[in-house]
Amino acid sequence: MNRIFNRAGLGAAVITLTATAAQAHHPLGGGTPETFWHGFLSGVGHPMIGIDHFAFILAVGLVAAFSAYRFFTPAVFVIATMAGCMLHVAGVMLPLPELFISASVVALGAFILSGRRMAALPQMAFFGVAGLFHGFAYGGAIIGAETTPLVAYLASFAMTQYAIALGAMALVTLVWRAADTKALQPRIAGALIAGVGFAFLFENVEGMILG
Repeated sequence: MNRIFNRAGLGAAVITLTATAAQAHHPLGGGTPETFWHGFLSGVGHPMIGIDHFAFILAVGLVAAFSAYRFFTPAVFVIATMAGCMLHVAGVMLPLPELFISASVVALGAFILSGRRMAALPQMAFFGVAGLFHGFAYGGAIIGAETTPLVAYLASFAMTQYAIALGAMALVTLVWRAADTKALQPRIAGALIAGVGFAFLFENVEGMILG
């Protein structure tokens, strides 16, 4: 009986979190940050605005929970997102960022669903590449910002993402006490995350074909 409640609880938690992300609004209404406070608020809000990005951060935490470097691997992703933001600000373009972001959510969610453990180096490599694209997508919001709001944005953007990943990790290891990736609870979360990714992937592919 406890296992049933645990499964339902994790599923409800992930659905609630992703639903909250989908309903979130940009703290500045899409405007370029002009002050330290504006940059800080934008950095806090952005990781929770895009449901695909939010789901991926949750997945990072779920995978990292069973990693030998559980606190370092999410940091690799976070640092890569900051680098991706700066690439966009510098005018360096990455190919098909939205399509790659959606595909990365699908891939990581499917991996969690498989119940396998990802080795540390491939995990960090994947997080690093994915982080560049995820960060690039959000870099457009800070193009033209002055140094102070730009630094505030990057700092709060990084801290918020890392906090979300650690929160997902804590849910799995401390609340639901999943012993490894074969435990059912993170598989449920993986299925939900993969479903979110497929929805966005289909939307992007459809837009490319019909647009």
